[in-house]
Amino acid sequence: MKGTVLVALGLLAASACAGSAATLDAVKQRGTLVCGVSTGFAGFSAPDSQGNFRGLDVDYCRALAAGVLGDPNKVRYVALTAQNRFTALQSGEIDVLYRNSTQTYLRGTTLGLRQGPINFYDGQGFVVRKDAGVKDIRALNGATVCVAQGTTHEVTLGDYGRANNIDWKPLVFDRVDTMYQTFFGGRCDAMTQDASALAGAVATAAPNAADYIVLPQTISKEPLGPFTRNGDEVWSDIITWLHYGLIEAEELGVTQANAEEMAKSSASPAIQRLLGTSGDLGSRLGLDNKWLLLAIKAGGNYGEIFERNVGQQGPLKLERGLNALWSKGGLMYALPFK
Repeated sequence: MKGTVLVALGLLAASACAGSAATLDAVKQRGTLVCGVSTGFAGFSAPDSQGNFRGLDVDYCRALAAGVLGDPNKVRYVALTAQNRFTALQSGEIDVLYRNSTQTYLRGTTLGLRQGPINFYDGQGFVVRKDAGVKDIRALNGATVCVAQGTTHEVTLGDYGRANNIDWKPLVFDRVDTMYQTFFGGRCDAMTQDASALAGAVATAAPNAADYIVLPQTISKEPLGPFTRNGDEVWSDIITWLHYGLIEAEELGVTQANAEEMAKSSASPAIQRLLGTSGDLGSRLGLDNKWLLLAIKAGGNYGEIFERNVGQQGPLKLERGLNALWSKGGLMYALPFK
């Protein structure tokens, strides 16, 4: 009887292990990562003049493809709206969702999806025309506010207005590009979205960026990060440790330019583990031990990805703020690779 129980437990464990690596196996067999991104948020995921997607979320897709498939270009991007992003992941249309999506309690408990580590700390803000003379969101009482449907912004706008006796009039859109056109066309007094996305909209979609201002106040916490499917533990772990690997690389001074040389010459045990010179950080996940080296070489560490896309080298010119390393006053912190 005992032997039968052990065999049954072994079969159950094998079955669970096989199921937990389903996405990884599918990606390897297909030879391409299918990554869900936004339809066009400057700094996060938007096509350039040649039609190539660029942005912080895109660089995470590229790093993932490099680590799993050995080539950052083996990615197919699927542009998703706020309404269909989660359905696309649930149905298996995409392998992972990197679409500046807010992590919340309800999304974590009702969608059948797993929320990955936060890769950008944001907050819901408002943009207005400078000549409107608005300095504070309370001055928007009675204003028409453009907001995207199916987002946390729509819910938070209503909650905040009721709690603070602000009677704004939401104008709801199912597409972000339509919302931008409507706001910059003058139909709304204000537009609300993540503050980073508003900065991107002003920089890339406004007729004249100097005519608009993103108000300094935010009305929510918007922790953004990837989503994967529940029950696929190995794949979800890869997504998690990719992020921590990019943070750890920044902490250790490993960059896109020096990663290869540091893998060969560094005597630091932490760097050796991270870059696969020693240890088994890759094989435990079904990957090559140098998978994080490949990911870092694809686009650099977290700081490089941030600065290139949304920081001082990118169109948004955002300060690191909460997205700085924990050692520099921010919230970015890598779990120990031990």
